[in-house]
Amino acid sequence: MSANLQHHILTVLVENKPGVLARVSTLFSRRGFNIFSLAVGPTEDDRFSRMTIVVDLEGTTLEQVIKQLNKLVNVIKITELAPQAAVERELLLVTVSTKDGLRSSVVELAAIFDATIIDVGFEALTIMVAGTPDHLDALEELVRPYGIIELQRTGRIALPTLSRESTKLRSVKRRPA
Repeated sequence: MSANLQHHILTVLVENKPGVLARVSTLFSRRGFNIFSLAVGPTEDDRFSRMTIVVDLEGTTLEQVIKQLNKLVNVIKITELAPQAAVERELLLVTVSTKDGLRSSVVELAAIFDATIIDVGFEALTIMVAGTPDHLDALEELVRPYGIIELQRTGRIALPTLSRESTKLRSVKRRPA
C-alpha cells in the first residue's frame, strides 16, 4: 500500500434500479481499487438510493474515479465528504461467548457502549451497537477476549454535517416614503 493513499468518503445518489450497484462496483474493480466499505440503501425519495463508498486512493486518482462515476447513466449526484465534515455511523452485530459465568461481565460491557442485547442463548449473547467506526472498533477489541463467535459490520453510512449558522431572514428597515 502506497504512503500517498488517503481515506475518502463518497456518497453517490443513484437511480433505484436493478444493476446500478453492479455497474458502480465494476468501475472500481476494473481500475483495481479496493472498496474499504460499501453501504447502499433507499433515500427519502424511493426513486433513488444512496451509496456510501469508503475507499483509499491517491488524490489525483479520486478525481478520475469521480469523472468515471459521473459518466454512468444512473448516477445522479456524487459528493466527497471530508471525514471531519461528515457524520459517520456503522452497525455492529457480534455474538460473544458467555461460558464460565462471564455473562454479567459481557452485559456490563455492552451497557457501557450503549449496546443492545438482541439474542440470548445458554452460552452466548448477541449484541447490537451503532456508532462511529472507532466506537465499534473499541467494543470489538474489548469483547474479543471473551470469545467472538460471529461478527458482522454493515459498513459506513455518512451525511454532511449540518451548518450551525442561523438561516433566519434578517428584517430590513424600510425607508419612509
